[in-house]
Amino acid sequence: MGSVNSPGHKAGAQAVMMGLDSAGKTTLLYRLKGYQLVETLPTIGFNVEPLEAPGHVSLTLWDVGGQAELRASWKHYLEGADVLVYVLDSKDEARLPEAEAELKEVLASPGMASVPFLVLANKQEAPGALPLLEIRDQLGLERFQGRCWELRACSALTGEGLPQALRSLGGLLRPRGRCVSW
Repeated sequence: MGSVNSPGHKAGAQAVMMGLDSAGKTTLLYRLKGYQLVETLPTIGFNVEPLEAPGHVSLTLWDVGGQAELRASWKHYLEGADVLVYVLDSKDEARLPEAEAELKEVLASPGMASVPFLVLANKQEAPGALPLLEIRDQLGLERFQGRCWELRACSALTGEGLPQALRSLGGLLRPRGRCVSW
């Protein structure tokens, strides 16, 4: 189980948010909490915040730094995770193969086989942002047909899509049948 300050501690659902550096994870976290837009610095380590999803779902959201040198430690945050939130920069097409490889590695980690995941295609407000269908195809999400996952467009900058992302998060935490959605 883990200490009170570790992701393995169960005080409601545990959500782990990961993604490459500069994807907008911390900005998303603060916007989901209802805070005003603030300038953030690259996360060294993690941020952790309690969050309420629709349906009275209480969760603890772990926002883990995405720099290349920190990714080796991602596996330590996965223990006890009830849901994975994977954030990517929709306008950074050049890094999609890297994002896809990291997502694949995280999902292949021990204990993650039955953990649902939400992919948030952030920065959809930006010119040149890839559409969801292209992101789905480039990430190869169709290969996860036996898993419970959703893909949602959002913008941490404008707040667009964040209510839907929260609803998706709450829905993924409730057991149900096949729940692939995008």
